Amino acid sequence: MLLSRVARTRLRLTTPSHLRTRAQNFHSTKDSGPNSSGNLKRYIATASVASTSGIWWFVSNRNDATCDDAPHLDRPPAEHWDVEPGPSEEQVARIISQEAFSVPVRNVPGVSRYDGAQLASNSPCEDRFTHGKCPSPWDEGNQWMVWAVFDGHLGCQTAELLKNHLLPFVRHSLSQVTPPSTGESVPEDMVQSAIQKGFVKLDDSIIKAAFQTAQSEDSLQEKVKKLAPAYAGSCALLSIYDSITSTLHVACTGDSRAVLGQRRPDGSWEAIPLSVDQTGKNTEEIARLRKEHPGEEDMIKNGRVLGLAVSRAFGDCQWKWPLEFQHEMKRRFNGPTPLTPRYDVRTPPYLTAEPVVTSTKIDSGKPSFLIMATDGLWDMLSNQQAVNLVGKWLESGAAGKDNNNPVPAYGSFDFGRFGEGMDWKFEEERTTVQDNNVAVHLMRNSLGGNHHELIAGRLAFSSPSSRYVRDDMTVQVAFFNVPDSRNE
Repeated sequence: MLLSRVARTRLRLTTPSHLRTRAQNFHSTKDSGPNSSGNLKRYIATASVASTSGIWWFVSNRNDATCDDAPHLDRPPAEHWDVEPGPSEEQVARIISQEAFSVPVRNVPGVSRYDGAQLASNSPCEDRFTHGKCPSPWDEGNQWMVWAVFDGHLGCQTAELLKNHLLPFVRHSLSQVTPPSTGESVPEDMVQSAIQKGFVKLDDSIIKAAFQTAQSEDSLQEKVKKLAPAYAGSCALLSIYDSITSTLHVACTGDSRAVLGQRRPDGSWEAIPLSVDQTGKNTEEIARLRKEHPGEEDMIKNGRVLGLAVSRAFGDCQWKWPLEFQHEMKRRFNGPTPLTPRYDVRTPPYLTAEPVVTSTKIDSGKPSFLIMATDGLWDMLSNQQAVNLVGKWLESGAAGKDNNNPVPAYGSFDFGRFGEGMDWKFEEERTTVQDNNVAVHLMRNSLGGNHHELIAGRLAFSSPSSRYVRDDMTVQVAFFNVPDSRNE
């Protein structure tokens, strides 16, 4: 109705004055009175014709060249579609490297360099990351290193918020810890507890802020934007390196993963897990949830917590808000549909953002590196395989060193071959070293390595179908006590 009123208003406004005069004259000479029904009907009909004529006159009498700009659609039917071919080897390299970065570190003892890369599958990508230096919370003259990856789900809003706010919350929490008066370093358990508090406090602000937002005087659009990080969800993996104590603190909420590669005396590389995936398949997580929610036997099925793969996460209000409030938010602000009646929801919250924190001393006498990645990488690689790939990259000395090695002759390929015994995941015989960035190197090998048709086929898919062959991937690799020979 509003649109029709607007349309009629525009017609009257564009009627030329001489046509309006003609309509008025017609009205005054043909009708016996201004209030007669016939007069009114004729006036409306005449005004409509006049208005329409006025529109045609207004358009047809314009002489500027921009009037006739409608596209010509007279192409004959094509015998073959004009389809751009799948990625070439050069395009594959460009696609997996477009978000890559390498950062040399000159003034933080023990850290020589770190690399990172990101490859989207969702559109937009739901992963986020951050990296860099920050002052120690107890001595601003000393610099710490920080790396973090955030694997969003049901949208990118929660991951985006974590990218901007998780570190400030954690640093504030750490600043509340009083160092020992003896001058010794802060005990590891106190550091771990402070990091946990920072995580939980931020998630509480996300989930509980909805109550204030719903009752606030903000406009609807402001409320919707503020509620979005609670509607979506995200995992978080944060690593903080204390250069004074040479301690690496890793906090994990969800199923992103951190692994330390450490060189053994024989030159091989040991994979040391610094986090454990928190999912509905983790026996410790299952036991924790069953203890917190006794009698709810259907809470975990097929490795999922009421349908969600992870057992800890930020946001994800459906697993945290009381049911009554969920229904209210659905009704008032188009919030997520409550999990009931599909799932038996009795005693929320079922998820927590509290991380598991580990603290590891980095041995200055042993070259080592940290791999952090969202589950898109770990879906394809084991911890040891990833560590071996980085070790091979280091030992190659220069990207492309193995390019002289013959590439196996891969026959005709289609994705149906995965059902015939071909491994969908990483295979060692497909290993290749051709990237200067080690994070890109990991992504390339996880997607197919030297099997060009496999990796190009995976990259040829766009969202949403790409989610069936690859997930969003975010990878960061930091080197400790390893000379950065590639920049020398």
